[in-house]
Amino acid sequence: MKLTKMSHACVRLEKGGRTLVLDPGGFSEEDAALGADAVLVTHEHPDHFDEGRLRAALEHNPAAEIWTLRSVAERISAAFPGRVHTVGHGDTFTAAGFDVQVHGELHAVIHPDIPRITNVGYLIDDGTVFHPGDALTVPGRRVETLMLPVMAPWNKISEVIDYVREVKPQRAYDIHDALLTDLARPIYDRQIGALGGTDHRRLTPGDCTDV
Repeated sequence: MKLTKMSHACVRLEKGGRTLVLDPGGFSEEDAALGADAVLVTHEHPDHFDEGRLRAALEHNPAAEIWTLRSVAERISAAFPGRVHTVGHGDTFTAAGFDVQVHGELHAVIHPDIPRITNVGYLIDDGTVFHPGDALTVPGRRVETLMLPVMAPWNKISEVIDYVREVKPQRAYDIHDALLTDLARPIYDRQIGALGGTDHRRLTPGDCTDV
């Protein structure tokens, strides 16, 4: 499977000539979802869900489909009947040849005064890749490659390190990093790499690797 890191929380996966895109939001490239056979969206926040980009992807490929939670599906399903699927924790499905399990229910706490919204994570191909969205969800399954949300208004580095330790992936790649400055990146690389207990890596947007 080929993994391409796009900006912020967006990831493209390619296998067998088909493409799966996760979280092509407003912080990612305009064309991040174009060419996708399937799109997965973890939650409704605009850095993960951009309605215009999803519409463009579905119009570009009339066979493309979306899997997401109800709050997102309700905003786009009427325009694409039969192509937008609502999922929740515990669901399993196949999207563009990728086997997907859904894990998690709630977005991480930003502040106690802010109501929590729904958030789901996606475990791809029996643990080859796990994208948790905006939560530190532990899937309770083997994870080879963890897409690790390193910088957000809802986390701190000690929580990120403990999350890596709990999931115990073979490797962790940074996502949710658009707010992380180049000045701070070496600090995160060093501390997560030294304390996380796994192979911690970082890809710049557009970089690819095999997983």
